[in-house]
Amino acid sequence: MAAGGPPVLVVTRVDDATADGVITELNRRRVPVVRLDPGDFPTAVKMNATFNGNGVAGTLSTETRTIDLGDVRSVYWRRPTPYAVDLAMSEQTARWAVEEARYGLGGVLAALPGAHYLNHPWCNRDAEHKPAQLAMAARCGLNVPPTVITNDPNQARACAHTHRPVLYKPLRETEYADTGGRALTVWIEDVSPEQIDDRVRYTAHLFQQRVAKTADIRLTVVGENLFAVRIDGSPGVDWRRHYDRLSYTPIDVPAEIATGARAYLDAFGLAFGAFDFGLDPDGSWHWYECNPNGQWAWFPDDLTARITAAIADQLQYGGTA
Repeated sequence: MAAGGPPVLVVTRVDDATADGVITELNRRRVPVVRLDPGDFPTAVKMNATFNGNGVAGTLSTETRTIDLGDVRSVYWRRPTPYAVDLAMSEQTARWAVEEARYGLGGVLAALPGAHYLNHPWCNRDAEHKPAQLAMAARCGLNVPPTVITNDPNQARACAHTHRPVLYKPLRETEYADTGGRALTVWIEDVSPEQIDDRVRYTAHLFQQRVAKTADIRLTVVGENLFAVRIDGSPGVDWRRHYDRLSYTPIDVPAEIATGARAYLDAFGLAFGAFDFGLDPDGSWHWYECNPNGQWAWFPDDLTARITAAIADQLQYGGTA
């Protein structure tokens, strides 16, 4: 496709460094880009969408750009901020207005005719649920460690006894803060049967057998491109806590893993996915999860550049690259 032409719409917040890298690459290729954060609606975003027998038409405007809804080449759905609340509204009215924005603007952004999505927001939503991930990974032939999701303390303790050593994993990366407002992270942790008490009954918990791993693997899939990186150096079970100690080595992807990963993404309608695996001493890959909107830009520059180019290809050529 020649330079110029229909724009790529990047849906994300202003401080998204990962999207910045992709936008820089698209600018280098002279592909038009419009960046929009739904959290700026309605203050700094104006929507005029029409629907009739000819389909969807109209415009979306930010403070600096206007795009034709029928002329969007691709949508890169990244990390938008939540829809904004007008502080002058009552609590009930504000909730209503936010939901109207979510289903109005959000619905329009999800219905752009002919646009290639990486990924479609509704596909992301469906693929974020851990139970659905676990079931789909097994269906696609990936090796899933024994896992229990429960609010029954007795069942949780039985899992910890039967499959020890066992890890606790959060079901979602939900924002959490202490009493002073400081952001906290709920990490993956080892858990023993003795640590499990009756508080388990208050919500759902995920317990999973810990893989006897020699390394971690991050497999980033962009369309038909697979980028596997072996991660060494983590002293604990959650390598995200030890970025300063990690080393990264590109590795080949076994054929059965490539087949399973592609089948997994196809089943959820995804063009992008960030898979995490554990590598055991026998060389087997054990599936942990797939983040449909996972990060990848912390890798060394040579690895990041390859993923950036693959994503830019998807957005520039509409998924045909």
